Amino acid sequence: MVKVESFSLDHTKVKAPYVRKCGTQKGVKGDIISKYDLRFMQPNKEEMPTAAIHTLEHLLAGYMREKLDNIIDISPMGCRTGFYMVAWGDIEVQVVIDALNYSLNKVLETEEVPAANEFQCGNYRDHSLFSAKEYAKYILKEGVSSEIFR
Repeated sequence: MVKVESFSLDHTKVKAPYVRKCGTQKGVKGDIISKYDLRFMQPNKEEMPTAAIHTLEHLLAGYMREKLDNIIDISPMGCRTGFYMVAWGDIEVQVVIDALNYSLNKVLETEEVPAANEFQCGNYRDHSLFSAKEYAKYILKEGVSSEIFR
């Protein structure tokens, strides 16, 4: 099997919440693409329910782009402990943390989940704005760090 970067991270030693730059890749035309680990929950100890992480996915898709216009994608991790973000260029981790804090604060102000209907979402019934707000409060209270081993 090909070596997968995230599988080489010792999940027993990290301390969430954090933002970690997983690495950068250069395309054949010289474009730089960066991948970030936006870890909300402590691996193997906590996880977000699907409705909460799904709602956060919808909200972060818009709010993070209000601060970072070079985002390619933000996707939830299968383990439900956070998200991966892929972006054009090489963004400093602190800039990503600032955008994430901005976005989580915007989640707290949100009154309706965008694109939560059968035309725009593949599982529109599986959302919880209440839970998304509770996790946003939790992450903001804990504080997002750039240090993954604390």
